[in-house]
Amino acid sequence: MIRIATLNDIPVIQQIAYHTWPSTYGGIISEAQIKYMLDLMYSTESLIQQMAKGHQFYLFEKEQPATSENEVLGFASVSNESAGVFKLNKLYIVPTAQKTGAGKALLSAVKGYALQNGGKELILQVNKQNPAIEFYKRQGLSILSENIFELEKGFVMDDYIMGIAL
Repeated sequence: MIRIATLNDIPVIQQIAYHTWPSTYGGIISEAQIKYMLDLMYSTESLIQQMAKGHQFYLFEKEQPATSENEVLGFASVSNESAGVFKLNKLYIVPTAQKTGAGKALLSAVKGYALQNGGKELILQVNKQNPAIEFYKRQGLSILSENIFELEKGFVMDDYIMGIAL
């Protein structure tokens, strides 16, 4: 089940990010850069700012029949970047729920949001060594360009920009 995230969901978004980043990026970037980027993008203040700027967050939940609480297995966020161009900023699924359709469902929700808001193209940035590139290709996205983004403290992001016409 997909639902729109609210400010009350920030702790679960943080929990998933802190759980998935080490396994996703541990062999790609340094532990110091992982910590820096998590602090940069997933601090409570940062997430509040992202939501205030109009970033739409979605959660993928698995119903737990035995309890009234659903288990959140992943999240995504999308933003309107310019006329007709939307950006998938985040899409993370806990490792145990990867390859279950959760990522595809979140990407579908993001595409739907973009289309409903006049989107003509969906883009994203992905580390060149991230195995998720193959997932995005299977979903119809293609590599548009390569970019190196310099961050503070000497860190860099060596990414592909991928996209799909909506």
